[in-house]
Amino acid sequence: MSWRPCISNLICDFILKKLFNSGAAWEDIVGYSRAVLCNNQLEVSGTTAVENSEVLYPGDPYLQTKCILEKIKVVLEQAGSSLEDVVRTRIYVTDIAHWEAVGRAHGEFFSSIKPACTMVEVSALIDPKLLVEIEASAILS
Repeated sequence: MSWRPCISNLICDFILKKLFNSGAAWEDIVGYSRAVLCNNQLEVSGTTAVENSEVLYPGDPYLQTKCILEKIKVVLEQAGSSLEDVVRTRIYVTDIAHWEAVGRAHGEFFSSIKPACTMVEVSALIDPKLLVEIEASAILS
């Protein structure tokens, strides 16, 4: 963790920023972190059902979504957070016709938490076998 001063509206605040990385080669190539914790706000990057460069559950949007949400749960826990702290999810699907399967999996994780949520169809993800990508924002309590 690192402290860096920030002057905002002539008031001196301190921002605590911590980066979480998965070790994926893309993080260095593209220049991003798996998640970034800034004070008590955690932003989780777009997450897909990929492990060791292999797409998991090709053709199954429900299982890809479950896999993705498990991965998000892990990084939340690494940051000292949990699913209960999630305030927003953003879901990108390559076919909006999959909304029910994706929504059912999302509901299994968030039915009692009910974060703000957006689901949109995109023309493609980085691999044609990927059907779903999810981002999450959490406020740590």
